[in-house]
Amino acid sequence: MSTHPWVLGVDSGGSGLRVALGRAAGTPAGADRGTGGDQQDVVRAVDVVTLDEPVPTGERGIEARELLARLVPTAEALLARARAGGLAAVAVGAAGMATLGEDLRAELPAALRRSLGVERLALAADAVTAYAGALGQGPGAVVAAGTGMIALGTDLVAWRRADGWGHLLGDCGGGAWIGRAGLDAALRAHDGRRGGSGMLLARVRAVFGEPATLPGQLYPRADRPAVLASFAPEVARCAVDGDPVAAAVLARAARHIAEAAAAVCPPSGGHVVALTGGLFGMGDPLLVPLRAELAEQLPHARPVTAGGDPLTGALTVAAALATGTLRLPREPGMLETTPA
Repeated sequence: MSTHPWVLGVDSGGSGLRVALGRAAGTPAGADRGTGGDQQDVVRAVDVVTLDEPVPTGERGIEARELLARLVPTAEALLARARAGGLAAVAVGAAGMATLGEDLRAELPAALRRSLGVERLALAADAVTAYAGALGQGPGAVVAAGTGMIALGTDLVAWRRADGWGHLLGDCGGGAWIGRAGLDAALRAHDGRRGGSGMLLARVRAVFGEPATLPGQLYPRADRPAVLASFAPEVARCAVDGDPVAAAVLARAARHIAEAAAAVCPPSGGHVVALTGGLFGMGDPLLVPLRAELAEQLPHARPVTAGGDPLTGALTVAAALATGTLRLPREPGMLETTPA
């Protein structure tokens, strides 16, 4: 095998499919993102392709044939453009892998061996690739928050997960949760109930129209979580403009997020906590109360900036698999490798 083998990272989620070709260069000492090592020395992305249509799910979960129909020609094109001889490893990070990955686990290893000649394969939950993208292969915790919210931590022996139960059962503090709380405050103001916000009610009228039309706009939609999350930036804007109800919503969101991080962070001192995902792009209205909550609930942990995204994490896992340096815990539904 070449000193710098070619690897493929795949990120499959609700917004589409991303595929990256990279070169693995081994794992130098101190290469964990959370400890300040240079992860670029571990894997270097050479080319990336984005396909906007998400992979569908069927009775057996994420449809392996649909994924392969998009992944294989994309991988072949990437390899041809880079004039690469072949792949040493592939890592696929997919939303719903833990509960919807039966078809992928059954079909992908043999199919990728036949089509791409690759022997080493990692199948990971998207939270695992988010972790690897943010912190590399060191111990710590990652909170991934966008429309939803999940926290994942490891001491490199086992994974700990908190929340990520979807907008009906959890995802507390995520974008859909914040948006729904903001809409609730607006409707309270509309009805004349306590806890309402006239400022948020004005934003509902500007974004959605009259409040009476909201049920018809939301309940029939298959993408209700995304619609709810679309109102989260309005909550942040109202908080910046001095609305105490909106600020209180974000303070509660921060508390929920910190609680999830505390539940998964390794209990021994000196570990790191990284925040990743689009929700944190709303900036200080959320981050200021979140930093305060993390300091109170996790005084032994150090907040750090995420080093990369889930696609970077998939490449990181593939590179570690190719070079025999994978240290993240292998666990059914979270991170599974072929060969084991």
